[in-house]
Amino acid sequence: MKHNPGDSFSKFALALEFRKEGAFKKARILFEDILSSDPEYVGVYYHLGKLYEALDRLDDAQTLYQKGITVANEQDEQRTEKELKEALQQLKMEMEERSS
Repeated sequence: MKHNPGDSFSKFALALEFRKEGAFKKARILFEDILSSDPEYVGVYYHLGKLYEALDRLDDAQTLYQKGITVANEQDEQRTEKELKEALQQLKMEMEERSS
């Protein structure tokens, strides 16, 4: 897939494909690049958070979900905010189970 390196949408689509194929490192690099260059790209928070969970980086996932909730709220992205809140709640429950 050819893409413009500055285009967050193209990077996002490519990162999703990498994740689907199990190329987690490539997906993580692209998601993190989007986050650093375009922190208002609200969709990246959920997917990078889920990837962090898959990589057992639970604290990073939690921090990312919290930041994403703030960004989604600021953009009035209610559906995304709800998804992030649900992911955060589920993650917190998992973290509590692991610590007991």
